[in-house]
Amino acid sequence: MNKFFCVAMILVYGSQTTKAETGVCLKQTNNWLTSPIGRKHVDNVLTYQAADGCWPKNVDTTSHAYSGKPNDLKGTFDNGATVDELRLLARAYVATNQKRYEVAFQRGLHCILDTQYSNGGWPQSPKPGGYQKHITFNDGTMIGLMRMLHEVYSQKQYAFVDKSLRKRCKKAFELGIQCILVCQIKVNGKLTAWCAQHDHKTFAPRGARSYEHASISGSESAGITMLLMSIEQPSESIQNSVRSAVQWFQDSQLTGIRVQKTSNGDKQVIPTNKGEPLWARFYEINTNRPIFSGRDGVIQYELAMIERERQNGYSWYGNAGKRVLDQWQECEWR
Repeated sequence: MNKFFCVAMILVYGSQTTKAETGVCLKQTNNWLTSPIGRKHVDNVLTYQAADGCWPKNVDTTSHAYSGKPNDLKGTFDNGATVDELRLLARAYVATNQKRYEVAFQRGLHCILDTQYSNGGWPQSPKPGGYQKHITFNDGTMIGLMRMLHEVYSQKQYAFVDKSLRKRCKKAFELGIQCILVCQIKVNGKLTAWCAQHDHKTFAPRGARSYEHASISGSESAGITMLLMSIEQPSESIQNSVRSAVQWFQDSQLTGIRVQKTSNGDKQVIPTNKGEPLWARFYEINTNRPIFSGRDGVIQYELAMIERERQNGYSWYGNAGKRVLDQWQECEWR
C-alpha cells in the first residue's frame, strides 16, 4: 500500500465519527488488513468491545482506540452496532491469523446467540430496559443479526468457526424466522406486515418512544420481507407470509405526493404528478392510514400537524417499499 493512500485513510477516518467507518474497512483488501494501518484499525475495534461482547452504537470504532472507562461501554444491536465489527474481526482473523481477533469475534457471536429469546426474537441490546425488551425490528436490528448468523453458518470465510457453533447459528436463524412469522400482523383475518417492535411475550405490536406508536411499519417491514424472500426453498408458510406482505406494500404505496425541504430547511409534503411512490414510516393498524406523532404522543394524520422538531428530525416517509416490489419481481417462486 502506498504512503499517500495510508495518509488519506487517516485523514478520512480522523474527520468522521460514524458507524460507516467499519463498513469502509470491510471494503479494503486483505493486504490492507495485514498492513500496519489496517491492523491498527482492527485493534482499535477491540478496545470498544463491551464486557458483554458487543459494541456501542453511533461510534466510529476504527479510527481511534477507546480511552474511557471499560464499564462505561454500552453494547447494543441498535443502529447496526456489533454486526459489522464482527464481520471485520472475522476477515482480519482469516487474513492475519491473530488469535485476539478470533477471541473477540467469538465473544460477540456468543453474545448474539445468548441474547436471543427462546421464542426466536431479539431485544434491542444484551441488557435491555423498557421498550428495548421488545422484539426489535426497528432500524433493522433483528434482521441485521439474522443476516450475520446466516453468513456464519453458510459462508466459507467463517470456516474457522467450530461446526457445533455454526449449527447453533443455523438453529438461531431458523427460530428467528418462526418468530417473524408469528409476529406478522393480521387485520380482519388477513396478514399484512410488521410493527417496528413486538411484545417479547405475546408477540403483539408495541410502541417505543412517544412518537413511535404500535403500528404497521412501512420501513422495518421492508427488511423483514426481503429477508424472507432471500430464503432458498421456502416453506409454504414463508411463501404465504411474503405474498401477504408484498400485497400490503402494493396496497399501501402513496402516490401523488413528494417530500421537499423549504428554504428554511423544513420538510413539507406537496402534491406532484411525477416521481415514484412513497411509503409512510407508520400506518394505523386497523385503518392503514399513515400516522405521525410529536413528542406529546398524540397521533396525527398529517405531517404538518406535529411540531417542527419532529417533522424535521425523523424519517416519516421513504421508498423502502420499492425495493420490496423490485425484489419480488426477481423472486424465483413468486
